[in-house]
Amino acid sequence: MLSTLDSEEENVIFKRMLGALGVGGPSVDTVLSTRRVQPGGLLSGEVKLKGGDFDAEIEHITLGLVARVELEHDGGEIGGLDEFFRSEVSGPFTLRKGEERVLPFQLGLPYELPVSEVGGQPLKGMALGVRTELAIAKAVDKGDLDPFAVAPLPSQERVLQAFGQLGFAFKSADLEVGRIHGVQQQLPFYQEIEFYPSPQYAGTVNEVELTFVADAGRLVVVLEADKRAGRYGGGDAIGRFDLSHEQALQLDWASEIGRWLSGLSQYGFAAHGHEAHHHGHHGHHGPGLGTVAAAGAVGLVGGMMAAEAVEEIFEDDGGDW
Repeated sequence: MLSTLDSEEENVIFKRMLGALGVGGPSVDTVLSTRRVQPGGLLSGEVKLKGGDFDAEIEHITLGLVARVELEHDGGEIGGLDEFFRSEVSGPFTLRKGEERVLPFQLGLPYELPVSEVGGQPLKGMALGVRTELAIAKAVDKGDLDPFAVAPLPSQERVLQAFGQLGFAFKSADLEVGRIHGVQQQLPFYQEIEFYPSPQYAGTVNEVELTFVADAGRLVVVLEADKRAGRYGGGDAIGRFDLSHEQALQLDWASEIGRWLSGLSQYGFAAHGHEAHHHGHHGHHGPGLGTVAAAGAVGLVGGMMAAEAVEEIFEDDGGDW
């Protein structure tokens, strides 16, 4: 004999079926306490939940950091969003029909987090955000992206100021999927900040790229110069500085970088600084010698271009890849 369901039970089942399709289910909204952080800092906020038309069994709520990255291949480059860091805010619980719940969080950020603004000005090409993942009955709602900005550490800012003092102008910045040979990395990509040379060095290099790889105690600064063809030929020249953050704060970066650049016009390759040496990169052209707009005493270089709104960049993430 077939069992029958009363109208109330049928209504609950119907609502759950709709909920599986995203109709009448719980809603989630993540509110960040601050939208500006530094590498290694804390990203704080609240995940606000509101129950839908039925009780929902929440499996987990997870925050993921995402960034727009570039992947090189034989035909050129492709870009997309990549999730590179995850942290669970909550495990399983039941969210009752119409219930409102607030889950505060503090997310410890990686020290390798790329810089997305200097002196309050966004770097063109950079887009970072946090995405909230709500899992209900094996269905995952990745939710909206909430953008945030990353300002440089004091040790990194000293390097950026030096490029401004040398007269370099910001060109662009991006994230390249890959590893830097000889440098320990935690994230699957590295940042390249590109600069136009000042008139003093325009005859020596076409552009300079800068890459930071930091941890709690040290800062690796990788420079790559696209040399103009000359007596010693063209091509890329690489330099690397490996210091503590305290050493980086005390170093006269303008003098060190200036000597390194001057050496490029005299020799096929010049390496200066702490453990600076030529090295290659796996699968990608290396991070480079770049000029960042200066903040502080020298002010921002006029070449600093306004970035596209992060919200617009994130409007169509196209999925992970």
